[in-house]
Amino acid sequence: MAIRILADSTCDLSEELVKRYGITIVPLSIIMGEKSYYDGEDITPDKIFEWADLNKTTPKTAAVSQERAEAVLRPLIDAGDDIIFFCISSKMSSTCNVVAMVGGGYEKLHVIDSYNLSTGIGLQVIRAAELAAGGMDAASIAERINEDRAKVRASFVIDTLTYLARGGRCSAVTALLANTLRIHPIIEVKDGAMGVARKLRGHVEHAIMTYATGLEEDLKNAHPARVFITHSGCSRELVKEVRDYLEGLGVFDEVLETRAGGVISSHCGPNTLGVLFYEK
Repeated sequence: MAIRILADSTCDLSEELVKRYGITIVPLSIIMGEKSYYDGEDITPDKIFEWADLNKTTPKTAAVSQERAEAVLRPLIDAGDDIIFFCISSKMSSTCNVVAMVGGGYEKLHVIDSYNLSTGIGLQVIRAAELAAGGMDAASIAERINEDRAKVRASFVIDTLTYLARGGRCSAVTALLANTLRIHPIIEVKDGAMGVARKLRGHVEHAIMTYATGLEEDLKNAHPARVFITHSGCSRELVKEVRDYLEGLGVFDEVLETRAGGVISSHCGPNTLGVLFYEK
């Protein structure tokens, strides 16, 4: 018997990190017109952007399906394994409820509501994998992760409000005005929900660097293990500039880059970038 660590696809961990830490990813669904696709398996963010721009709408997204959760969990339950399953915030999706229901009261299943999204989840997943590798039991890992959940700092800058407007998360008039004035909101995740922290103006490249450098005091007081740069298709030059800045702080053991998956990209649109880390 072993500790199995699972996460839904909104954790936005790269294939390399998934393999390094032995994580099983369970996809949410992305619905484009009459067709449904599994996030990260049979649709890419670039295809989503292409479809969204062509159809002037955004895809719908759906929680992990009962069928897919059953297919993944049943063999682990039958084997008597300990299971730690990380889900996107319950304020954003019903995935936690689906997994708990499929688990059917299995005592060794620990469903963790990350109260986050993207690599705000990924940070918790990696920490759990490291604790498991260090010999901690599953129940203690789940307790530790939940205790530290509020220490995850997740924020990002959005280039265009068009995708949020198409998805009904802001008005078309607000989006048009913001895009015309080159206003880029900084979105923060707090208590499991998203909210606007600040608004920056100018070219998106300038806004993103202003955002990143504005985090400096918090970054200097961050847990030094790692920091994520997660983006939805920003230029290589811009990502490198952010990476160089973070590495130059001399705080982090590793600076990790990941590309946002289909669910996150569907809602935020292209050229979004976030810096995510644990507080000490």
